[in-house]
Amino acid sequence: MKNHLLKPIATNSLRGFLVLALWAVSTLALAGPVAGTVVQLSGPLLAKKANGATKILSLKSEVENGDTLITEKNTYAMVKMIDNSTMTLRPATSMTIENFSFDDGKPEGDEAKFNLVKGGLRSVTGLLGKRSKEKFALKTPVATIGIRGTTFIVNYSPPLPPGAGALLGGGLPPGAAPPLAPPSSSGGKAPAAPVAPTAPPGPPPGLHIAVQDGAIMVQNPGGTAQFSAGQFGYVPSVTQPPVVVPPNNPGLQFTPPPSFNSSTGPTASSGPGQGSAVDCVVR
Repeated sequence: MKNHLLKPIATNSLRGFLVLALWAVSTLALAGPVAGTVVQLSGPLLAKKANGATKILSLKSEVENGDTLITEKNTYAMVKMIDNSTMTLRPATSMTIENFSFDDGKPEGDEAKFNLVKGGLRSVTGLLGKRSKEKFALKTPVATIGIRGTTFIVNYSPPLPPGAGALLGGGLPPGAAPPLAPPSSSGGKAPAAPVAPTAPPGPPPGLHIAVQDGAIMVQNPGGTAQFSAGQFGYVPSVTQPPVVVPPNNPGLQFTPPPSFNSSTGPTASSGPGQGSAVDCVVR
């Protein structure tokens, strides 16, 4: 009798072990290849996996292909990719690592594809960008950025909601005052004139670019422009041409903690770097 009782118990245990093993294998299969590691962090950082799961990241956490990295409103995060390049995300940023493949001995397999959904970042090129510039692509809603051995900063501000960018005075021409309300029928004082609405604070919508090292060419269906180290660019939309803007570009306030800058060079506000000339292409 005891043998008869032990047999189903052993069978059930074996089945349970097989189910657990299959679950572990399927979980590993869903995980993407490691693309980099979090090396600097000033606040909460999340990774949304390709399968929809969300993971809280910390220092030394690995990031994988397919991860969408999301920084909170006060978080800067630096990720060191497997080719020693770095991506430093500013607060309120969402960026997807679509694919990052690098092998010292197999340059033919190089590929670096990112998608900046919102927010901004600083990119410092590593080995992949130096030997396979055509394999790098940073997509944004209005342009795709390709690089080679350069340091640059980008920030994307989405379009304003309907009505938020109305002219002062509720759509009146500049300088025109809003009409006064008619006197009260009760004989009292007329109500105060309406306050003219203003556009919300922040940078104008579009893609803001700063090149710290090398030169870039910005290209979209609206036109093409070339920028040198120390210059700032602006792409209003996917159909409007890029333009040069003054150094005090309001869309590029990039101020990570000092520890972030010690290993990556100057920020956008401190001027261009002193490296050799390289090129970057924005399509």
